Amino acid sequence: MTNEFPVTNSTLSATKLGELLQQKYNLSKNTECKLFRAGMNHVYIVTDCGEKYVFRVYTFDWRTKNEVAEELRLLIHLNENKAPISFPLADNLKEYIQELNAPEGKRFGVLFSFAEGTKTAIFAAETSFFIGQTLAKVHKSTEKFTLKRVTYDNKVLLIDSVKRTRQFFKKETNDTVFLEKMADFLQKEFNNVDKEKIRFGAVHLDVWFDNMHFNEDDKVTLFDFDFCGNGWLCLDISYFLFQLFSTNLNENDYKIKAESFLEGYETVTEINKEEKRLLPLACLAIMTYYISMQCDRYDYWTNIFLNEDHLKRVVGNLKRWILFNEIEIE
Repeated sequence: MTNEFPVTNSTLSATKLGELLQQKYNLSKNTECKLFRAGMNHVYIVTDCGEKYVFRVYTFDWRTKNEVAEELRLLIHLNENKAPISFPLADNLKEYIQELNAPEGKRFGVLFSFAEGTKTAIFAAETSFFIGQTLAKVHKSTEKFTLKRVTYDNKVLLIDSVKRTRQFFKKETNDTVFLEKMADFLQKEFNNVDKEKIRFGAVHLDVWFDNMHFNEDDKVTLFDFDFCGNGWLCLDISYFLFQLFSTNLNENDYKIKAESFLEGYETVTEINKEEKRLLPLACLAIMTYYISMQCDRYDYWTNIFLNEDHLKRVVGNLKRWILFNEIEIE
């Protein structure tokens, strides 16, 4: 009998995963598997005779098998509708989800197609236009598409998120007070939305440069739908605009790229007046949610930066967006 110490989050051997994938997917003996990122989930790059794939291993107790299956159902639907996304690949037995017996418990793994191109935070307004088109093409297929997953409403984005963040930081600060005040303001605003005029369906919720690849022909491919759920489609539009704002400190550069992004989106489908009214507000709710997710998953991806200074920087960026958009939080 061995006295093994309990594990909360292990990193699975890339070599052994490579061997498993060779068997499961009929890959060649030349297949290489290398750990690319150990973050919210663990991502491995798989290469076989020049062909690239991505193998994602979900962290323990993060997503249920049904939640993963729903994400994949969405991606298969999008791929069938020729949306520019990375899609899951079935194994020899036509199964998409691999069950892996890690030291901490059962984890799930999925092999995805590799998104053509590379990622970059620095791109021209023309590329921003194509990103808009890409997101709109995805939304054309996700509108009214319902997932058996989380619905991003006031409770999820604001009420529960603020509680989670307050529990993590414990001590009340100007920044936690600001988040609470902003969440109260947003709840009132969202309660007054004319929901009949807002497109609803499956959302990505994490559309930014880190989750898309660009190639030389300005083809944009979206990936990492791990946070997909049900919500207003304008959540995705707003979040990308906020990320664009965060990575373009020159406000004139931001305006040019934002206008190009929205123009590209509307070459595919319209953003109606009520949705446009929400664009400055929706991303504030998503950022409130993601701050709480960083707190909730602290033990799984060792956020050494997650402290009061980090929260102050994030809140500072939110305040800059609020000032830019002339939002008056009472």
